[in-house]
Amino acid sequence: MNYRFFLVRAGAIAALLLLASCGGGGGGSSDVVVGAPVPTPVITGPNSFLLFPNPQIQADGSSETDSIAYAEAYYAAIDPANAKDTLDKWKAANNFDPTLGPPRQVSAVFGDVRDLGYGRRMTGWQNPDGTIAMMVENYLVTAGAGYTYSPLNLDAAVKQDARWHVGTNGIEFSPGPNGTMKFAKFYTFNPVTGERLLAANLDGRGTKAMPGICISCHGGRADPLTPPVPATGKPLFALVQNSVSQQRGDTQARLQMFDVDSFDFSPQSGFTRAELEASLKTLNKMVLCTYPLPAASAAPEDACRPAAGPNEWQGAADAVIKAAYGGSGMPNAAFSDSYVPTGWLNAGQSSLYRNVLQPACVTCHRLRGTGNQSDLSFSEYLTFKDYSARIKAHVFDRGNMPLAKIVSERFWGSSMADTLATWLEGLGLGYSLHDGALNLLRPGRPVADPGPNRVVRFGPTALSAAGSLYATSFSWSITSNPGGAGTLANPNSSAPTFTATADGTYVLQLIASSDTAQSAPASLTLVVKNALTPDPAAIRFSDIKNVVQTAGCTTCHTPTVVGGGRPPIYYIDTDRNGDGVIDATDTAWFYKELRGRINFTDVVASPLLRKPSNNHHYGLLQPGFDTSLPVGDPGRANYDLFVNWIMNGAPQ
Repeated sequence: MNYRFFLVRAGAIAALLLLASCGGGGGGSSDVVVGAPVPTPVITGPNSFLLFPNPQIQADGSSETDSIAYAEAYYAAIDPANAKDTLDKWKAANNFDPTLGPPRQVSAVFGDVRDLGYGRRMTGWQNPDGTIAMMVENYLVTAGAGYTYSPLNLDAAVKQDARWHVGTNGIEFSPGPNGTMKFAKFYTFNPVTGERLLAANLDGRGTKAMPGICISCHGGRADPLTPPVPATGKPLFALVQNSVSQQRGDTQARLQMFDVDSFDFSPQSGFTRAELEASLKTLNKMVLCTYPLPAASAAPEDACRPAAGPNEWQGAADAVIKAAYGGSGMPNAAFSDSYVPTGWLNAGQSSLYRNVLQPACVTCHRLRGTGNQSDLSFSEYLTFKDYSARIKAHVFDRGNMPLAKIVSERFWGSSMADTLATWLEGLGLGYSLHDGALNLLRPGRPVADPGPNRVVRFGPTALSAAGSLYATSFSWSITSNPGGAGTLANPNSSAPTFTATADGTYVLQLIASSDTAQSAPASLTLVVKNALTPDPAAIRFSDIKNVVQTAGCTTCHTPTVVGGGRPPIYYIDTDRNGDGVIDATDTAWFYKELRGRINFTDVVASPLLRKPSNNHHYGLLQPGFDTSLPVGDPGRANYDLFVNWIMNGAPQ
């Protein structure tokens, strides 16, 4: 099961003991002071694990999803009365009864070999009202050994050795405070005091805030907070509009299955795999009970499942659980996972799935997607292939996928990385992921990124190498300068200025360097049209709002979309703050939501650019967003408008 937890040593023995990715597991004490900002992680190289690819960068450069304010807003949404702000209160609220036995309550102890290496003592229980809770004690003895798995961690969990109990995590599947629909909620608790924590250091890469360190691998969304509300002066957690619950705090995250084949088990009587198979099967059945059911089923294991809403995730991971126990009815007593989705089998790519995706990717990805668009689940080979450019960017350039430290280290320490690189190169799309000596290119090398191509006017245009990776110095040059009308000021900075005095197409080149290496050159095309309107420097949210409300986006981005297909965010004018009127406050809330569709760490990956350009948008290319056309062409005028707004900081 993909429950993460991490121990950080302070001194030789004293421990700052901390949380894990939370599928029911991990947690510990923290050096984070409630109300203080989360310290900026000290990260060198591609080690930004358990953070969302779009961290919602704010105007001051901070990451909203990795902030104490985000954690506070989350818990204010799912537990507004603080009825579950300690482990004891959480257990009581979830009706924990230590005297219960199977099948209502079961426990299992195992070594988490694949994830972050802990010994785990897992307890799950199911209440008569259908609510489910998972609680895990985490044990870690070998933090100084590179944070890899050791049987010592399992031994500590078997013995419940308090010296190495580094924390407790919990997940509950229960109704929200303002409704009856159940959804998953994530908690982590101090192992000494039992208090609920707002942030934790999972992997030695810095303290990160809840709930992102959990929901990033549990299918959850990381939407922006609202602007502060007058009553409290604090923002609210996002409302995902296509959720069935319609509750703030429902991030659409899900429980992870227990991948029994990846666990280590003790040889001690009572803790062997054979003796624990029945408990683990019961735990997996509980997980299955939380998955939406898209169609009627006569299988007994499906009787407890909620009906799927047409716009939510359709519970596709159920096929993996069922197959591991022999299919519908789950007749087999022991878990054995050899599942390969039909689309991968039909494409002849079962080896790629089993040898790369199954151990490194799909644990997190199969919980993603909706009934309207499930490409990101990677359940189909053809849609996985369509993500090739993003796979290259995240895995081989940025290094933030796979998303967890041990999984990433195993990926790069095995043949998986080369297998995936060779597959990408074989697509014939021009990817080169080996150097001249056939060595695999790894994340951490400098990668130049001059930003997206743009259409601009006469006068100074600010350039930016901020999207470049692992670089400390930059070199810009003009490689195509019609009539010599373009000049470049401060070409050895990360933010030079380009000035043109004549219309034309100019091409610039950026090379980024570290102390030891130099990137391949990257080009930037600037089309200068002095008649361009509006002036890129004058573009505001009102211009962007006008486009999304007139270019066809509101055909779907509305609560009254014909034929279903409700999206997570609306582009119409609506009463966003619930005060009964539609006014300037709602416009400010709309701006905050739409700005959340921009990825300022990787601009071309922004959903605000990709979706209307028909990237995984099921055939909905919007007018003015045809990026197959050259920069400045009227057929991509809206795309070019959005790019200029974003590159200017997306001002309101």
